[in-house]
Amino acid sequence: MYSILVLEDDTELNQTICYSLEKEGYRVFCAYSCQEGKASVDNQTVDMVILDVNLPDGDGFEFCRWLKARRNVSVLFVSARDLEEDVLNGYELGADDYITKPFSMKILLKKISVILSREPKNINIYDDGFLKIDFALGMVQKGQKECPITPTEYRILRKLIEHKGQLLTYSVLLDALWDEGVQLMDKHALAVNINRLRKKIENEEHAYISNVYGMGYIWK
Repeated sequence: MYSILVLEDDTELNQTICYSLEKEGYRVFCAYSCQEGKASVDNQTVDMVILDVNLPDGDGFEFCRWLKARRNVSVLFVSARDLEEDVLNGYELGADDYITKPFSMKILLKKISVILSREPKNINIYDDGFLKIDFALGMVQKGQKECPITPTEYRILRKLIEHKGQLLTYSVLLDALWDEGVQLMDKHALAVNINRLRKKIENEEHAYISNVYGMGYIWK
């Protein structure tokens, strides 16, 4: 399940967007100011931010710059500012798209779906503020401490994160790992390795891997 932060100071529009996203099955956080938005980013795992430019306590462009310096999160601007320089500024700051008001909710939902279905921009680094993984170096940190993992756990972790929010069935995951030289013979052996991995990277406040009973696993 993807998590989306809606940062929009227009209460009615914010609630409309949030309601529409929840109906589509997204996990949604609502914020009405930069301060609230930063608190959500600091305390939650967010995959995308729907971001207004004009906010009561700051500028959406500055918020985007602050966000991109900390997380690899998709950004979709929704703004009444339709000048060419504003749109270009949004893209230059790393936004995935820029929609001007008024807009069609169906178009917004489609754009969100397309952006979230894209391949990750940088799968070498995963960082949600608690768990940090550098795939290039094979390094995992939980909190501020390094977390040693086995080569098999490393490949499982990478495969799940590459397909974040998607269900990987037992057979698909086993086949993918087999292709990379990990010879896990059955889903029991897979479950043993995933349980060991969960004990290393999770705690009571941070749960990442969900077992969909009888089907497979999903990185939440």
